[in-house]
Amino acid sequence: MRRDERFDKADRVIKIGFWVNAILMILKLSAGYWGHSDAVFADGIESACDFVAIFATMMALKLGRQPYDADHPYGHGRAENLAALFVSFLIFATGVWILFESAQSIVNHEFKSPGVIAVAAAFATIIIKEWLHRFSVKTGKILESPSLLAIAKDHRKDAVTSIATLAGVIGAFFGLGIMDPLAAILTSFFILHIGYQSFREAAHDLMDGSAPTDFLEELQQLAEGVEHVEHVHELRARRSGQYMIVDLKLDMDPEMTVKQSHDIATHVKKIIFERYPAVGDVMIHINPHEEEHEDLIRL
Repeated sequence: MRRDERFDKADRVIKIGFWVNAILMILKLSAGYWGHSDAVFADGIESACDFVAIFATMMALKLGRQPYDADHPYGHGRAENLAALFVSFLIFATGVWILFESAQSIVNHEFKSPGVIAVAAAFATIIIKEWLHRFSVKTGKILESPSLLAIAKDHRKDAVTSIATLAGVIGAFFGLGIMDPLAAILTSFFILHIGYQSFREAAHDLMDGSAPTDFLEELQQLAEGVEHVEHVHELRARRSGQYMIVDLKLDMDPEMTVKQSHDIATHVKKIIFERYPAVGDVMIHINPHEEEHEDLIRL
């Protein structure tokens, strides 16, 4: 898959989520207001926050798709990681807000009797948001896009929220007014957990956290399978947006010419690119095999 194709796919998924979320936001705000349901109206406010988050992600993808330049020699992929971090903050803030508002309703005994339109809006949100989650996560995993996967989690958060909202609205519809805020409180804890997970993953990438161990092991086996590569060590990889940047050191026969070792290193890089479309760059250093050498590093 070419670079432009990757970003076009991500753009398409984000834009679908953007416009569907805009429609849901209007639907839930209207249903909450006219259907006398604070839970559904709060769900609409939450969708407004999601609207902002998806817009920020669209801007991040627009920036992230730009190729590397003199000022950004490693590309602009971190824009996606920043967007994922921003989305995690919005998810977490939404959970805190719902928790506070729901607890306040219980303390003040502010219970309402919602109408059928509120029940219908909550049910429709569950179906639509779960579909958006699965649609987004499928493409997000193929592209290994952190911003797309963060938005997918945001869609799942909305679906979970709406399940609790539906339970609460139905309970309140049949006279159990306290069910509405109680369901919202339970939902807030799910939202806080999703927000924490999203933050941890985005922060891990922004702090140059290591790639998964199984990925590194596969890379090592692949490189060591190349003829004349005696050993691979100091193998590292970090994520920048949709791409992985890989560093590795190859031990080879010290009697080789510079041209021979260069050709082998180029071959290693090519087979890594062929096997892993999400690898953006591979930086290779050559060391003489079975000779003592000091790896200079200050980190």
